[in-house]
Amino acid sequence: MPTDHFADDPRSNLERMLAGDLYIADDPEIARRQQQATRLAARYQAAYAEDPDAARKILAELLGSLGEQAHVRPPLFVDYGSNITIGARTFVNFNLTALDVADITVGADCQIGPNVQLLTPTHPLEPGPRRDKLEAARPITIGDNVWLGGGVIVLPGVSIGDDSVIGAGSVVTKDVPAGVVAVGSPARVVRTL
Repeated sequence: MPTDHFADDPRSNLERMLAGDLYIADDPEIARRQQQATRLAARYQAAYAEDPDAARKILAELLGSLGEQAHVRPPLFVDYGSNITIGARTFVNFNLTALDVADITVGADCQIGPNVQLLTPTHPLEPGPRRDKLEAARPITIGDNVWLGGGVIVLPGVSIGDDSVIGAGSVVTKDVPAGVVAVGSPARVVRTL
């Protein structure tokens, strides 16, 4: 018999997810929100091919906040979209995967290379709770004027300070201060700017 991890918690899985607590992604409202995001992302990609300016309205509907003159090249892959903020004048290249179970905040004037992954979900290390499909998430914050090179992966709970550069292919496992260059897997600061 499966363990009832939430016997003393009257909240829905969606409510637990939004609070940043452990949850199981079997809530019908979670599924509805994910499907809505999938539809909007597909509509955005199709519209972008015909008229990027008109497509922006669809992108603004998908995302939680889209800054003035921010530009996102599709395809774009999200869990919900609504938990993503992209600042003014930020440029996002092809194939951003932004798993926004928790908030993802991207500042103004950023450059996001192709194939970047911003991953907020976490899973238990213990095999039993992981088998039971428990998960949670921690927010990601990218400061202003940050450049994430192609293929960068940013893990849950990470903040990257203003004016920093993350080298292509790096895996960012912990916070990066402002005004530095960090590279590698795991990413390490190699230079102050």
